[in-house]
Amino acid sequence: MARGINKVILVGNLGNDPETKYTQGGMAVTKISLATTSVRKDRDGNNQEKTEWHRVTFFGKLGEIAGEYLRKGSQVYVEGRITYSELSGDDGQKRYFTDIVADEMQMLGGRGDGGGGGGGSYERSSRPQRQEYGGGGSQQAPRRQAQPAQQAPADDFADDDIPF
Repeated sequence: MARGINKVILVGNLGNDPETKYTQGGMAVTKISLATTSVRKDRDGNNQEKTEWHRVTFFGKLGEIAGEYLRKGSQVYVEGRITYSELSGDDGQKRYFTDIVADEMQMLGGRGDGGGGGGGSYERSSRPQRQEYGGGGSQQAPRRQAQPAQQAPADDFADDDIPF
């Protein structure tokens, strides 16, 4: 029997600073609001921009990294899956939400753009692993992807500034 595919890839800018909370088990849950903008020409040949806002959630170590290094305005690449949920409000109205659960994240841009860092890449591994901070065995740990070596100016930063 064939499986389905639920994959989302977004490149956009944060609309606000990340909000990080921790579960009782100590797992980080970080939420961001990510804007993606597309441009198209209308009938008259004028450019029309449309901005879409996405609710993105990071879990575990990836959530800790996102909460620490991302900031409002940061440009980020996110891979994940789409989820749907509904809540009943106090007025009895049902509200429907579409969220992205992130599995991978790449910080884009340099230090001068108000963004978070200089382009680290992080992802949750495909095998469940036990976390030091608890949260159960079903949580996934981040894995650093290999990146080409980048030449940095001497004395630009200390080793303690590297997020991995």
